[in-house]
Amino acid sequence: MRSKLVLTLAIIMGIITTILFFNYMKQYDSQTVANKNKIEVVVAAQEIKRNVTITKDMLETKLMPEEGIHTNTVTNLDTAVGQFSTADIAQGEAMLTNHLQTSKEEELFVSRKIRDGFRAVSVGVNLPQSVSNLLEPEDQVDVINTVKEKDKLVSKIVVENVTVLAVGRRMVETTEGEEFVEYTSVTLEVMPNEAVKLANATESGPLHIALRSRVKADEEAASDDN
Repeated sequence: MRSKLVLTLAIIMGIITTILFFNYMKQYDSQTVANKNKIEVVVAAQEIKRNVTITKDMLETKLMPEEGIHTNTVTNLDTAVGQFSTADIAQGEAMLTNHLQTSKEEELFVSRKIRDGFRAVSVGVNLPQSVSNLLEPEDQVDVINTVKEKDKLVSKIVVENVTVLAVGRRMVETTEGEEFVEYTSVTLEVMPNEAVKLANATESGPLHIALRSRVKADEEAASDDN
């Protein structure tokens, strides 16, 4: 009698186990099929404004149905990181290649290089005044103004530690092998009150650009990365 009871329980347990196994496999197969029809795409993890440098923390990946995905959808984070947004992108919106622009393309528009609250002002320079035309975009400089007071010349710093946005009409650094083009103006990124100082200084006497070292800035950037 006891052996029959054990056998019956074993059969019942076997049936339950089989049912559970088949239900699990059915669910697993459904999930597998569903995932086969989806691919991983890059979406905005937060709202991204136009003309913003895209960083990794602004993005995330998400599985989306393959059928509804645009052909220009970005599927690799590295494709978007470090580029500029060409439009406002809502949180959760899939990134498209036409939402992106390289830094070099972006810098074709000087207005997009100017930080919020700053202004771009150009000053005329000759060869000695421009450090022999050795200035490059992104250099940090001081501007010195020389005026005549009574019977002597007096030089003073008008603005200091400001960024060069452009030399002539060139807004990106010179690349190896690129032909040198002489320039007669330098465009600087300054605060509004500094723009007024530069305008006054231009009318009162010659300006000279004093170039600052990049070594310390590069060392600080390397230290921050570590």
